Amino acid sequence: MELSKEIRQAVAAGNVVIGTDKSLKVLKQGKAKLVVVASNCSSEVLADVERYAKLGNVPVHVFDGNSEDLGLLCGKPFLVSVLTIVEGESRSSASW
Repeated sequence: MELSKEIRQAVAAGNVVIGTDKSLKVLKQGKAKLVVVASNCSSEVLADVERYAKLGNVPVHVFDGNSEDLGLLCGKPFLVSVLTIVEGESRSSASW
């Protein structure tokens, strides 16, 4: 999977924001490059993400796995429903 590889590289580089609220904030600021949503993400969250992504012409990808799978892919010991790859900034969700 190329998306899995890209996510791992972005996490290693610190170019990922993890979490719904933080991802929506980055989308509103226009700093998002790609949004990945877990397949079991709630429809309300998905609708919000898609609305703001559409305004900024940011692609939204629904991950094949659930939030547990996405968390494991990111190397996190918790569920990840939404993650955003940001434009070349060296920020991780831990620094927010």
